[in-house]
Amino acid sequence: MDRLLVVRCPDLLDEDEGGAALRSFVTVVEAVEAYCPWVTTVRPGICSLPARGPARYFGGEDTLVQLVVEATSAITPVEVGVADGLFAALLAASGGLVVPAGGAPDFLAPLPVSILGNPELAELLDRLGIRTLGDFAALPASHVLGRFGADGVTSHLVASGRSGELGDLRQPVGGRRTKDRPGTAPGPDAPAGEVGFWGGVSDTDARAARSLAAVQGLLGPDSVVTARLQGGRGPAQRARFVTWNTRDSHQGGDGGAPWPGQIPPPAPAVVHPAPLHAELHNAEGEPVRVSGRGLLTTTPDRLSVEKSPWAPVTAWAGPWPSDERWWSRSRRRSARMQAVTGAEAYLLLVERGRWWVEATYG
Repeated sequence: MDRLLVVRCPDLLDEDEGGAALRSFVTVVEAVEAYCPWVTTVRPGICSLPARGPARYFGGEDTLVQLVVEATSAITPVEVGVADGLFAALLAASGGLVVPAGGAPDFLAPLPVSILGNPELAELLDRLGIRTLGDFAALPASHVLGRFGADGVTSHLVASGRSGELGDLRQPVGGRRTKDRPGTAPGPDAPAGEVGFWGGVSDTDARAARSLAAVQGLLGPDSVVTARLQGGRGPAQRARFVTWNTRDSHQGGDGGAPWPGQIPPPAPAVVHPAPLHAELHNAEGEPVRVSGRGLLTTTPDRLSVEKSPWAPVTAWAGPWPSDERWWSRSRRRSARMQAVTGAEAYLLLVERGRWWVEATYG
């Protein structure tokens, strides 16, 4: 999980008709770029940057926070904090804290479940006597999926400090990469994405559209992009970034078309850029395979990921076979299945007799 520094501008969180707040926020972002060329706008009034590289360059996280505060506080009141993951970093900024690396679970544990921003989930947890993020994080992940569904799993991962993104904060509104300048710490190139930071319909959507258009006017059309669903079998194939524009901002993608071999919902929480090698065996230690008819040759009993110790498979679903480009020499046959081992749930891919972890649910 990324180590992030978050800058929160309390006076610039709301839109104003003249755009003065947005212009002030752009000035804040430019000031922050003096310490890292990659700054992500989470939403108007809030931005983040990767903390590890700049902290090493400028002498530590506490020093980096102080430098950012000094550079931005003359523009507008700011709150700055550092933590693992965006969710914890936002809370750290509200308190002006630097949460130690690996300390997000302890930092989050005493906070009320209402801070997750899901009133229905918070009310249900409260009725069950679960009132803090620590209490919620202590629940077994398999029980959370069965009782609270996919949204509950996402909230559970955040509450336990194993995921840093939640709800509206999953996709950044916009960001930009400037040229490396002398005296700045290096930062990675990455695309920016749209976030529904107001939600709702009619007037609310119109305000959001005006703000996004204003960002494009200041930073260029490609500064605001949105994730668009498309057809595909695996999770990595199902999304692409496209430039946001008002005309088609509410149009859905073509992800609903039938794709043989497509996995069922919920979607995984993490899609691995490079699949992780895995081994799947039965109770006798024999490898589990998928037959030519798309059926498992034996019952899965234990799983090892990246040569980690074997973990018992407590539940599984599938397989879902896929036969791509069957008419050509580049034909690709594979199958996917879901497997649960204790607190972890995986999306497995088997191809040419080898198993891989393509994505992780929790």
